[in-house]
Amino acid sequence: MKAFDTTKMSKEEIQAKLLELRKELIKLNAQAATGSAPKNPRQIKTTKRNIARLMTALSKVKV
Repeated sequence: MKAFDTTKMSKEEIQAKLLELRKELIKLNAQAATGSAPKNPRQIKTTKRNIARLMTALSKVKV
């Protein structure tokens, strides 16, 4: 995933991206639980980090 600049994103865009990443994380965790080999083993970790980045940015966004 390419890095994204959260400073230029609106609150709605951050929330939409956050929802998308959470759905992706659920899918990746399901794949890991079933034992299938992931395409990229670090994908779960990077997705979690990106979610954390977005949550931090969301707390800094002014209404």
